[in-house]
Amino acid sequence: MTHRAGNIVIARTVVFFLAISSVTYLLTERIKLTLVVATVLLLLVLFVIRFFRKPKREVTFDEGQVLSPADGHIVAIEKVVEDEFLNKEALQVSVFMSVWNVHINWFPAKGSMKKYKYHPGKFLLARHPKSSTLNERTSVLMETSAGVPVVVRQIAGIVARRIENYVQKEDTTVEAGQEMGFIKFGSRVDVFLPLDAKIHVKLGDKVRGQHTILAQINS
Repeated sequence: MTHRAGNIVIARTVVFFLAISSVTYLLTERIKLTLVVATVLLLLVLFVIRFFRKPKREVTFDEGQVLSPADGHIVAIEKVVEDEFLNKEALQVSVFMSVWNVHINWFPAKGSMKKYKYHPGKFLLARHPKSSTLNERTSVLMETSAGVPVVVRQIAGIVARRIENYVQKEDTTVEAGQEMGFIKFGSRVDVFLPLDAKIHVKLGDKVRGQHTILAQINS
C-alpha cells in the first residue's frame, strides 16, 4: 500500500515518465535510446512509490512505554533545555530517517495532544545539531494517559520540503502508534522526555516506528 501523502507526487512522477519517454521517441525515433530513458525514469517511479509505502504493523503498547515515532536510527540522546513547551531540561532522543526509510510519523504513547506549533525555517541536514531549532518543523506537546508531558518534533531535512501533521486540534485523544504525520524525502523526529525516563536505545541503533521501545517513563 502507498500512503495518501504520496498520491499527487506519484501521479506527477508517472506523468513525467510517460511524457519524457514519448517525447524522446518522437524526437529521435530511436527505440534503444527511448528504452534506456524509459528504464531510468521507471526506476525513479518505483523509488517514489517505495518511498511512500505504508506498511501494515500491529502495535503492542504497555502503559509507561514510549515507542519510536519513526523508522530510522538514533542520532542523538542528550540532556537539553526544551524551551518551546516544557521550559525545562529534558532528555532528547532523535531518530534520523534516510530516503530509504518509511516516512510516516506516529504518536509514541497513548494520551492526548495538548498543543501544536508550526515553524517555518531553514533546511539544514537533518543530522545537524541545530536542525532541531533552525529547520522548518512542527512541534506537538502531548500528555500521556498517566499525565506525563512528552514533546514530539518533526523536522524537515535538506531534501524535505513538506511536513504534514494530521492532528492539530488541542485536547485530541491519541493512541500509541496512531499516525501523527508524514515528512517528505529525508528528515528527523525528536522526542523530549522527562529526565528520569529510562532510555532503552543507544546511539546508532536502528529503530522501527510503532515497534521499538525508546524509553520507559514514570507516572
